[in-house]
Amino acid sequence: MSLGITEIVLIVIVVIVLFGGKKIPELARGLGKAQAEYKKAKETFENELNTFKAETAKSADTKKALKKNSTKKSATAKKTTIKKTTKKSAK
Repeated sequence: MSLGITEIVLIVIVVIVLFGGKKIPELARGLGKAQAEYKKAKETFENELNTFKAETAKSADTKKALKKNSTKKSATAKKTTIKKTTKKSAK
């Protein structure tokens, strides 16, 4: 459903009658400011969300790297323990 010319004209006439010619520019200015504020808040939220996602991904990568390193260290420690145990039992 789209608005035709007659519907738009009727809406404009009703707005002029209700608010008067002097109030319409003030209303338009207020709507413009509200729209600009909305866009600013939206951009700020998106930037914070992207920053949070990047930090979360970085944190996850760091945790994976630490886990990988600790797994390597524990495997090396187990091999060393096995070698020492084998040498002691061979004596």
